[in-house]
Amino acid sequence: MLPKERILEKTFTLFHTQGYNATGINQIIEEAKVAKASFYQHFKSKEDLCVAFLNKRHFFWFEELQKFTSKEEDSKLKILASFDFLIYMNKKENFRGCSFLNILSEIQSDNIKILDVIQNHKADLRVYFAETLNDTILSDHVYLLFESCIIESQLFKSNQLIEQTKKIIQTLI
Repeated sequence: MLPKERILEKTFTLFHTQGYNATGINQIIEEAKVAKASFYQHFKSKEDLCVAFLNKRHFFWFEELQKFTSKEEDSKLKILASFDFLIYMNKKENFRGCSFLNILSEIQSDNIKILDVIQNHKADLRVYFAETLNDTILSDHVYLLFESCIIESQLFKSNQLIEQTKKIIQTLI
């Protein structure tokens, strides 16, 4: 792999598992086995690296969601499968939660560069639900339930609320 790819691969793991603030540039450089000059050739700052990480995470996450839900043609089943996707990701990533929300809690409120990427990710998720349900009010309701499930399942290291939410959604749709 090229140095930039190694840096992004290590960052993908470290930012997701350790968090943004707990992961230092020197750790990334060391674990990616690149020279410091090589790192700064590709990324001017940790902030630029975070933007690249979030963009990569966005692509990965939506690709996984699409694969997970693509077999369902009925909108109700697709929505329920989206919540099953959360359960799958919690098991796969040990209830680490949403990288976007985790980083949001770590950055300064005036960090527009990173905030824009996070907002775009969440806007795309709202679009996903809106396109699936074709009902703005209902899709926003489902989106808010989805987001709360991400946070609560991370907080309690449990998928119980996701299962309860699926039952609620069956009554809504």
